[in-house]
Amino acid sequence: MLSKEELRARLRESLDTIIQDVNRALKGENTDELADVLTRVGQGGKLPKWYEQLRTQHTLPNLDGKTIGSVIEMLLIAVLEKIIFQGLEIPPLRVNPARGVDFPDLDLGIKSPSENYCTSEPFFSAYERLLGSEYDVLVLLTDYQTAKKNPPLRLQIIKFKYLYKTQLADYRLCQIAKKHREWLVTENESWAKKVFRFLAYVNQSDWRAKQLLRLLDCLQDSTSVHRYIQQADKDFQKINKKRIAKDAEPIPRSDIESLQKINSIQPFYLGVIDAADNWVIEMQKDLARFPNSNEWSRLLTSPLDGKIGMSPALQWRYNFSRVFGVNQS
Repeated sequence: MLSKEELRARLRESLDTIIQDVNRALKGENTDELADVLTRVGQGGKLPKWYEQLRTQHTLPNLDGKTIGSVIEMLLIAVLEKIIFQGLEIPPLRVNPARGVDFPDLDLGIKSPSENYCTSEPFFSAYERLLGSEYDVLVLLTDYQTAKKNPPLRLQIIKFKYLYKTQLADYRLCQIAKKHREWLVTENESWAKKVFRFLAYVNQSDWRAKQLLRLLDCLQDSTSVHRYIQQADKDFQKINKKRIAKDAEPIPRSDIESLQKINSIQPFYLGVIDAADNWVIEMQKDLARFPNSNEWSRLLTSPLDGKIGMSPALQWRYNFSRVFGVNQS
């Protein structure tokens, strides 16, 4: 019997065929062939409610985004079992257990964003921003946002990408962490932990945090650090002038003062690290913890090869635009 890793390898090798067959199913062209698997994985052991319309009218009912994700998963698992893995000695494949990974028999997650390139995902640890997921992920970009405007719903997968588990992490934050990891750990492990904690918890919509992230990016270059502090001062004045004109609350003076203070600290990089750490303590308070022993061990050895954007809230907001060659702010 093939291992989960071997099954994922077969999936990767057959991705073009898989997507073609799932798109055929979304047009209602091969639904009869997939019906028995759809019945087995359907709620209550019955064919999904959308199946009959797909089979007879070649369209889907007016479904919300979450339900669309379920449709994609069910059709994908049926294509894998009936076409791609046909003839292999494997047990019936399962979809989306109550908890855990979407396809447990493959240890594979499925994400199906539409043209906004974003999905919301459960939040477990802030360090996922650097470490990624426990599982590989297949990202299937659909045309749902466009298709739903022109009913009846004719859905297609327009792009796809296979991401290894460490790649499901924040691209920019991983770049900064990787750039300085070896130097930081060699110099002082506690400095490294402070920097990694900031990167895990940073809120890039906060003005001071955004400036600190720029400073950390050039942490070992004193000339760039001092130049960015000067630029931050100009940006602070410019933004506050606009805010005051609109009768909006200005950025606190203490924000720019905390950055200017870095110029008087030697070594200069310690001033940046302390300023970043102060932001975490002030803004995140008890929510922000240092990495536990398992996370730290992984941070020291991870390839830090994140490919996506990740914003924290009650849930993660994954942004896959960069994966598909689209730059979004």
